[in-house]
Amino acid sequence: MKQLEHIESIEKDLWESADTLRSNSNFASNEYFLPIMGFIFLRHAYSRFLKVKTEVEQNLPTRGGKIRPLTKEDFSGRGALFLREESQFPYLINSKNDGNTSERIVKAMELIEEDHPELLKDVLPKEEYRKLATEKAGSNLLDLILKKFDNSALDNADGDVFGRIYEYFLAQFANLSAHDNGEFLTPQSIVQMIVYVIEPDHGVVFDPANGTAGMFVQSAHFVEQKKKDPNRVLTFKGQEKNPTTIRLAKMNLAVHGLEGSILQGITYYDDRHELLGKADFVMANPPFNVDEIDADKIKDDPRLPFGLPGVNQKKKVSNGNYIWISYFYSYLKEKGRAGFVMSSQASSSGRMAKEDLPDKKKDSKTKEVDKFNSTDEATIRKLLIETGHVDVMMSIRSNFFYTRSVPCELWFFDKGKPKERQDKVLMIDARNVYRKVTRKINDFSPEQLKNLSSIVWLYRGEEDRFLELVNSYQEKSIEGKEALTTSKENFEKKYKEIQFLLQKFCKDEKIILTEFTKNTESFINSDSFLRDLSALCEKLSSLSQRAQSSQRDLRQGNSVFSVNAKQLNKIQEKLDPISKSCEDLAKDSDLVLKSLLKLTDSLKEKSISDKKETFPTKEINKLTKELEESRSGLSGVLHEIRYFIRQSEWLLVRFPEGKLQDVEGLVKLVSRKELKDNDYSLTPGRYVGVAPEEEEDYDFTEKLTEIHIELADLNKEATSLAKQIQKNFEELL
Repeated sequence: MKQLEHIESIEKDLWESADTLRSNSNFASNEYFLPIMGFIFLRHAYSRFLKVKTEVEQNLPTRGGKIRPLTKEDFSGRGALFLREESQFPYLINSKNDGNTSERIVKAMELIEEDHPELLKDVLPKEEYRKLATEKAGSNLLDLILKKFDNSALDNADGDVFGRIYEYFLAQFANLSAHDNGEFLTPQSIVQMIVYVIEPDHGVVFDPANGTAGMFVQSAHFVEQKKKDPNRVLTFKGQEKNPTTIRLAKMNLAVHGLEGSILQGITYYDDRHELLGKADFVMANPPFNVDEIDADKIKDDPRLPFGLPGVNQKKKVSNGNYIWISYFYSYLKEKGRAGFVMSSQASSSGRMAKEDLPDKKKDSKTKEVDKFNSTDEATIRKLLIETGHVDVMMSIRSNFFYTRSVPCELWFFDKGKPKERQDKVLMIDARNVYRKVTRKINDFSPEQLKNLSSIVWLYRGEEDRFLELVNSYQEKSIEGKEALTTSKENFEKKYKEIQFLLQKFCKDEKIILTEFTKNTESFINSDSFLRDLSALCEKLSSLSQRAQSSQRDLRQGNSVFSVNAKQLNKIQEKLDPISKSCEDLAKDSDLVLKSLLKLTDSLKEKSISDKKETFPTKEINKLTKELEESRSGLSGVLHEIRYFIRQSEWLLVRFPEGKLQDVEGLVKLVSRKELKDNDYSLTPGRYVGVAPEEEEDYDFTEKLTEIHIELADLNKEATSLAKQIQKNFEELL
């Protein structure tokens, strides 16, 4: 997407505004992030307003050549907030207006809340701006931050762009534990994984541990991809204990043009929405391993159909994991689905209940505990499994969360499972599937999310979706021929222009070029390299024609294109050697460039040593820079072609017939008998085994990227540490 092209630099630039506020105000770490999120809200609200304003005005009647004033009703159902002039961003940054900056911002937010009380009443951070205004540098700080957000790149930015920025800021604040220890944010790829498995496309979506509403935002994106309006087909309901987090959540929904009801309450004790048995989808990332939950308050709760989890002698539930699990299950209606994050300990915790000891061997405290009729976690898990509604279990490796390094598991319930699958649970061990984002953070790439989801499709008998995904990867790799041809021509053109200048220089100076090339092999490598590149373009072109012919053969009348596994495997056999060629050519392009640069330097040094000024330094430098850029582009295209070939290969190697099968170390369909034989454990690794070592080609580019990420993070930490040491020394003086 073109708008996302420079999103990372925009995010980092805007993040500087947060650092500015932190460094120059007396705000505590849990205070300064709300004003920053308020700026993002105002900026995005204005961008959405402008877009919808243009659409509305095109259809408004005119009188005497004048368009009637816009009203709030004109924006209803269009995913944008109506903004009066005083709430629009240009007004805020215009210092000629009466009053100081903080007053203008507070007034803008008051008007927005007044016009949209159902969404934002008492939500926006007005008091924080008033507090900042009392500080000596307050107004200047606000002006400085406003200018940061007056970025022309944001003028026409849509929800995806601001959604990315909003999530980036939430992630940064989570990383700093600026609020609630960072637990208010579930990483986007974890949320997307849950969405892709349960596929919330209708009805009530409930999150009883709401956080900042990320589950709702990703559910909306899922529906939007189906060309539907999420506000029409989904009803979002959330519950959250922290009032500040609720404000963030409501702002997040508004940023994405979404409506929802988020109520304050401690879910252990409160059911504010009264959704027992009424939710179509339940999604959550609850706090793990919470202890000291008052057993007296929940002992008769109807949301605990399998019993109250273990109560200790203090009359407290010592671990809240199975309270959450029971609640999620009981909120679902007859055919509802649930997906949630849970501690890895929960899937195998507890032990099967044994017969009680005779009363005479129990002390008085034990008898007090017994009156709760508490149930062991393993027994609750057994009862859950026996419902037939435990659908999928997925293990996630460590370092997916910003503030927790521990691994976790995703649980999925489906009360609408067909009878033939009710005694089965799909176990997926995804711990070896990840992408390194920073030295401390991992996530899933978009393709990894789709690949894991496709295993669930096979489990549900949706083989056509799996085959179409494989086909899409193959098509993307073959379609890379256009970009490859262009990149190859650009590289060849610049290379030959430099080559021509060097040959002319050697001819004029009567230099025998072979004296300089015998150790570099530059011209020999270049000729061979360019021939190989041309051959690769031809192979892709030929494969493209063959694939198009196959697609025509597979069309069923005028119906949707259908593919079969046999055909895809044949195409993959042609693509696999191309993948290796892409890797080799990417390395060779670097060698060719380096050898040419070495030759250029040698000739330049000779010219200097001969005290001549005939070497075309200026022209060579210009062309060299252009050649390096074209080489970078060429390498990127080669890597992308190889990347998509590897995605289709990953799927076809594991599921060659386009049907679900057990894959060692990745997936196994487990029967209820196997679960019983393993003490009803739901830990995937216990069933799928260990993946065998694979002899796969070394991804040079990927490894370099990981090294670059590690180095960048270490440099950042070193710089931060150096500043802190310097500051400590200054304080000592």
